[in-house]
Parts: sequence; C-alpha cells; structure tokens
Amino acid sequence: LSPLSPAMLRDEDTEADFQRFLRRVDDVANLLQGLNSPDPAVKEKAITETEERLREQGASREQSRTPVNRTVINTSEPARAQAVDADGFLAALEKDAKERAQRRRRNEQLADALREKGNEAFRRGAFGLAVQSYSEGLEKLRDKQELYTNRAQAYLKLQEYEKAISDCEWALKCNKNCPKAYFLMGKAHLALQHFAESRQCYEQMLQLDPQKERLYKECVSEAGSEERRLRDEERAQRELQAGSAAAGAIPELLRRISTPGQDIPHYTEALGLLAGAVNSRTGQTLFRTNNGFSILGNEAVRGALCAERKGTAEVQLCVSLLLLWQAACAGNEENQRLLLAQPGVSAQLAELLSSGTSQIQREALALISLCSEHEGGRRLLLGQDLSRWLQILMAFVRSTDARADIAMNILSDLAGEKRFQTQCRALFSTEVLPLFTQLLAGAGQERPAVLARAVGAVGALCADAELRARLARSGQCWHGCLQLLDGRPEGSSPGHQQCVLAVLGLMMNLLLESNGTIQELAVPVSSRSLALLGHQDGRIVTRAVGVLSRVLPASPAAVEEVVKGGVVKKMLKFLKAGGQLTSSYAIQTLCVCTGSSRQAQEELVRCDKRFRVLLRLLQSGDELLVGNAALCLSHCLRLPGAAASLLGSAVVPLLLRQAGGDARRPSVQQNSAIALGRLCVAEPRHLPELRRLNGLAILNSAMKHLQSS
Repeated sequence: LSPLSPAMLRDEDTEADFQRFLRRVDDVANLLQGLNSPDPAVKEKAITETEERLREQGASREQSRTPVNRTVINTSEPARAQAVDADGFLAALEKDAKERAQRRRRNEQLADALREKGNEAFRRGAFGLAVQSYSEGLEKLRDKQELYTNRAQAYLKLQEYEKAISDCEWALKCNKNCPKAYFLMGKAHLALQHFAESRQCYEQMLQLDPQKERLYKECVSEAGSEERRLRDEERAQRELQAGSAAAGAIPELLRRISTPGQDIPHYTEALGLLAGAVNSRTGQTLFRTNNGFSILGNEAVRGALCAERKGTAEVQLCVSLLLLWQAACAGNEENQRLLLAQPGVSAQLAELLSSGTSQIQREALALISLCSEHEGGRRLLLGQDLSRWLQILMAFVRSTDARADIAMNILSDLAGEKRFQTQCRALFSTEVLPLFTQLLAGAGQERPAVLARAVGAVGALCADAELRARLARSGQCWHGCLQLLDGRPEGSSPGHQQCVLAVLGLMMNLLLESNGTIQELAVPVSSRSLALLGHQDGRIVTRAVGVLSRVLPASPAAVEEVVKGGVVKKMLKFLKAGGQLTSSYAIQTLCVCTGSSRQAQEELVRCDKRFRVLLRLLQSGDELLVGNAALCLSHCLRLPGAAASLLGSAVVPLLLRQAGGDARRPSVQQNSAIALGRLCVAEPRHLPELRRLNGLAILNSAMKHLQSS
C-alpha cells in the first residue's frame, strides 16, 4: 500500500495467487467488453485475442495429456478450419461468463450468510467462532472486503494483532478506499506499540472520509496517551532501578496499606503519606504500575468508603483516599481511566456526592472535576452511568461554599455532551425538573451567579430535542422563569443580571418548540420581554428581542399586546442602531407584528418615513435581514399610499436584484418577488422603472407568487 508502505504479506504464494486471480478477472471483463463493442475494429481485435487465448489453452491441455501415436493425419483440411468459428468463441465465452456470474452470485449469497453468522457470534462475544465463520466466507468469495475487515475486528478482540493487520492489508487490496481497514489497522499497530504506523493509518482514514474527524482526533489522542504511558513507565523504572528514595517509598507504602487487620487510623496515615509521594509524574506512574488502584481490595478501606453512616475515623479515611486519587489522577488520563475502571467506583462517587458530609463532597467534586475539565477525562466519565448526576450536581446550587462552584464547573463541562444528555432523560421529568423549578422559584435564596450557571447548563441540555420538549411543556418551568424576570430589589446586582440573561437564553431554546403551554403563556412571556427592552445590559436586550421574535408567532393576542406597548417603534430603534444579532431578531419581530396587525403596519409607515430603514436592510449582505425586510415591506404595502411613498426611491432595483437571482435562498427571492408585485399593483407608476430594468418577466413571476400567497 503506497501511502503506508506496510510490510509485505506473510504468505507470498497466496499473495501471488490472489494477484493472478484478480488479473484473470480483469482480462475476461476486458475481452467481454471488446466482443460486445459497436466498433468493428475493437471487436475484431477482441475476437483475435480470444482465439489466441483459446489456442493457448488448447495447446496447454494437449501438452498435459498422455501422448498418442496418430498414424493418420488429414492434411487436406485447411488450417483455418481447425480454428473455431468466431461466433462460436463468443458464444462459448459468454456462456462461460454467465456460468461464472451464476457461481459468483451463489458464492456471494453463501458468503453473506456466513458473514451474518460471524456477526452474530461477534455480538455474543464468541470471537473465535466469528473468525471461523468469516474464514469460511472467504473460502467462498476471496475478494470480499467486508469479510476481511470483520475478521480483523475479531482478531483485535482476540489480541492477534499481526493477523488483524494482514487482514486489513487484504481488505485494502479488495478496496483501496476502505476507511474501516485503516482504522482497524491503526488499532492493531497501536496495540503493538507501533505509534508512527498507527498515526499514519488514522491519517489515511481521515483522508478517505473527512467526516471522521472526531474519531480521528480521539484515535490520535489515544495513541498519544499510550505513547506517554510507555515513556512514563520506562522513566519511572529507571528511577526505581537507580535507587531513588522517593520512588522506592511508593511500593513500600502500598505494601503497608495492603497489610490486613490494621485499624482505620493506620490506613488513613499511610494514605496521606502516599498522596504526598505520588505528586509527580513518576510518582503517579509508580502508583499505577504497582497496582495502586487495588487499594479498594483492602476490606477496611472499602468498608469505610461504602459505609452508609460514617464516623469521624471513616470520614477522615475517605477524605485521605479521595486526596490520594486526586494526586494520582491530576493531569494523568491513564490513571483516570484505571480509577474509573475499578468495580463500583462510579456508583460510589455518586454516593459520596450525596453523603451529606461537606468534606467528602468537596473532595469527591474536586476529583470528578479533574476528569471533566479535559476532553479525554470527560470521555472516560461519559462511559459511566451518570443518570443521577444531573440531579445531584444541581442540588449543590443551594450550597454556600466552594462546592457549588465546583459542581457547576462539572455540570457545565458535561451538559454539552450528547451522551450525558441522553443519560439525563431517565430521571429528568421525575427528579430533575421539580428540583429545577424549585431553584427558579427560590432565586432570591441562592447565590445568583451559581443559579445562573445552573440555568445555563439546563439550556445546554436543551440541545437534546427530547429534553427540550419536556421542559417546554412544563408550565412550572415557565412560571419559574417568569417569576425570576419579574425583578426584585436586588435586581440591579450583577448576579441577578446573570440570572436574567441565562433565563432568557433558556426561554429562547424552549421557544424552538411549539405546544399548548407556550400558546397559553405567550402573553406574559412577551410582556416580560418587552419590559426588558430598556435594560442597561445590551446582552439582556438582545435576548429579550430574540424571545419576542420566537414567542409572538404562537399568539395573535401576544402580538396585539406588544403592539399596544410600542414594540414597532422599539424595533425600528434597534434596526437603526443595533448590532447584527439584535437587528436580525428585531426584523423578525416586525415581520410577525406587521403580518397580523394593521396597527403595526400603520405605525411602521408612520415611524419609518419612506421606509428608509427597510430600504437600508434590503442592501444588507445578510440574506436573512434582506428576506425579512422584503416580507415586512410587502405587509405594509397593503396600506393605501404606502407604495406611492416609495416613488423616486431605489426600491425597484433593490427588490428586482434579489428576486432575479442575486439571493441564494429561494425564500428571499420569493419574498422580494412578492414585495415587487404588490408594489407595482398598488402603485402602477413604478412600472416604467421596472420596464427600464427589463424586469417584466420577473414581475410576472412575482404575480404568481402574489396570487398563491
């Protein structure tokens, strides 16, 4: 394989035989193509080659037979008569090809059945039987790439890495563009500690399939971790052999802890000394290589850790153990992996977080945070059962010390992970949602900055459509959000402003849904948002406008209320001076209002003289702004005199350019065409400008859109 220059296949005879087989297949395919060619010259050449090939095969068969003494030879028969008629050759060749195709179809069916049999064995964990089935399939069909890659995967499970590499090489001979083969070969090379070759395989996989970038990053990260692990262990072994006192203390302390029958203070002291000894990379490595994570095998240590009611001695031992694990796992992904792989550790961490003992909770949170703050550690955590963690971590919002901040750090780290979101579904409605609504209702009792982070994490969880739908249907959640937005005496504090910002962001996420709860509460939601448009924090203003743009389509009554409250004038103000995001939300809000409220149309015409704001938006490079501006303009053109106010402006070329195809989005083209049609219907004096620009064909199209709308 040229990109990787892998080692030659182990069986050279099999390799040569396989190559001959592939060449024969290619030759027969080429001859058949030539014999069926409409080009007489190509067809004649193919017939000649076929005759020559058959004569060679006939001569070969004659040479292999026992010689016979023939005394009578018919010399009068012309030489050409000995050659088979060309049509006969073609018929024989086609018959042979059909027979080969039939045999291949039968073999493909048998190979597929054996592949499925092997897959079933693989799913059961019977990897030896899987290899046997895949091998039998390859006896039926030697060039089936899937059988090679599946067998390679089974060999990986059996730790037969050389065989896995060989099968991947065979798979690439069948299909040189097979990303799975490079992936599995990379895994096999990694297991053999061939780090450079492993990375090359992953690079080839990514080159063939750029969508596998995330998998590529994970694989390269794994290879880097494994290479660092090996390097660390070699360095630690050298220090130990050199007689380093610090290195030698670790095995001794581990032996001391493993001694049974001692009292709890004895183990607590040894754990504390060990935590001090493993605070370096070498110390962490020696802790791992000396089986340090087997400490839980000590009955006294495990008993103290798992005790439902812990006395002072048990608490001190648990704290010492957690501090030791922190020292061993800080910045060390391999040690984090081994810790979480210990039976029951994940479940026990959840119990420690719920223990009610602040010391234990604080150190357990600190340990988890070491893992969650890095991508590799998060991946390890997400491999555990975290279904209870959202509820447990959110409860720390009520804490008044560092536990709340650490818990929110962990929650923020995990909330954006798809696997965590999926696990949260199990207890979300019964446990998490009631707790969350209580926290919103009691916003004045918690630290506002911490509550804001909890709300932000729940907003991140709304990336999961199922969680978002459940939350959006909850009237209690909406009422809690509205209660927080009502304002309090401490409402001007930075912490409360963070809460308001987070709640508005959450509401924007929830308004991606459409349900009866949102329709019922659209009026109070829109009125609270309208009240925030004068807030001093521009971020809050932007999100309040965003909420309006999403909630108003759910309720004509809400539109009527905000129009009475002066929303049109406020939106025009933002369009004149606001940033890109605020302008985007503002024009969407105006579209909704002018689409259903004549009062909104009249107010926009009165406040935006000659539609200066909308015309400026039509020149924007943002197609969403352009499309919504055109739609808003078409709504207002229903009013008498509105179209006439645009005489002498650049409205016709602006709309014509967008309707004629400058816009990439079909919706923008359609909105512009509708506005152009309404403009010319309402005020025919725009038609000469349209004719001058050769826009009548576009106008005809616009009229069709106008009628359908």
